[in-house]
Amino acid sequence: MSLDLNADTVTLTEQLVNIESVSHDEQAIADAIEAALSPLRHLELTRRGNTIVARTALGRPERVVIAGHIDTVPLNDNLPARNDGTHLHGLGTCDMKGGVAIALKLAQDLVRPNRDITFLFYECEEIEAEHNGLSKLVVSDPDLMAADFAILMEPSNAGVEAGCQGTLRVDVRLTGERAHSARSWRGVNAIHRAAAVLTRLAEYDARRPVIDGLEYHEGLNAVFISGGVAGNVLPDECVVTVNHRFAPDRSEAEAEAFVREFFDGFEVAVSDSAPGALPGLDKPAAKDFLAAVGGQVNPKFGWTDVARFTGLGIPAVNFGPGDPMLAHKQEEFVPLEHIARCERQLRAWLGEDR
Repeated sequence: MSLDLNADTVTLTEQLVNIESVSHDEQAIADAIEAALSPLRHLELTRRGNTIVARTALGRPERVVIAGHIDTVPLNDNLPARNDGTHLHGLGTCDMKGGVAIALKLAQDLVRPNRDITFLFYECEEIEAEHNGLSKLVVSDPDLMAADFAILMEPSNAGVEAGCQGTLRVDVRLTGERAHSARSWRGVNAIHRAAAVLTRLAEYDARRPVIDGLEYHEGLNAVFISGGVAGNVLPDECVVTVNHRFAPDRSEAEAEAFVREFFDGFEVAVSDSAPGALPGLDKPAAKDFLAAVGGQVNPKFGWTDVARFTGLGIPAVNFGPGDPMLAHKQEEFVPLEHIARCERQLRAWLGEDR
């Protein structure tokens, strides 16, 4: 399917949504984006895997990254897209093809912006960090990531969400002894032992630190439980997978230490981890952007790639259409007004200096 960059941004969003792009299956949408941007002579185009980079090279004193991931979570009977005149419904409308559509329109229309711009359309954000297109780009082409400021077009209710929480996933392993269920007293049921883990989680009291005037809210939740051998056998192993969302005033090491202490007495193994990002609202580029778009700044509770930019010393914020509470839900949608507002504000900030 082709993309029409001359269409209005809502129509372009719908075109993007209707190209299925579940993580690891982004080739079709990456091909469409590359084909749409290739004729634009004011952009330098680079492709790495299914990540597309488009850059202006005007020699401006400041460079801004505008980034959006092109993958989605798996389908849930929520395609094709549906426009009811107020909202666009469907998988990826909110997270985050509305933001990608805005970036594509700006990439076409802003031939001489007042800042140099790097547009990043990248793969595999919704899965493990090792597959993330930005993490691969840091290794293969770190110069393409360079900037003074970065905007992640993640859904943020068309407002600014600063920083992000880190994420840590661990497996808590319980062991037992197999036995025939008819003689259960001869064994030890590992699944029953998981009750103590779940009780601790149910009693968890979330930390809510205030950073740069923004209150973050941590979380610690079981997200998977696995175990079992057969319908007549006591299981000798059970694994409870736990996700910890930690505020950006804690490092990954500090978050891991907290989780290990929380589950003291149990076997804990880390399976995935990514750092948070401090708000960085005191940076000059961030102050300039906030002054331009106005409105209240909120903390980002979910993890986003602002953390990746912060790790490179680049201040970054989330700013995109859609309610982040709708991300990954079957009833996902994006308000058409959010798309229009974000596009209008970015155009005004980036200007057109001819």
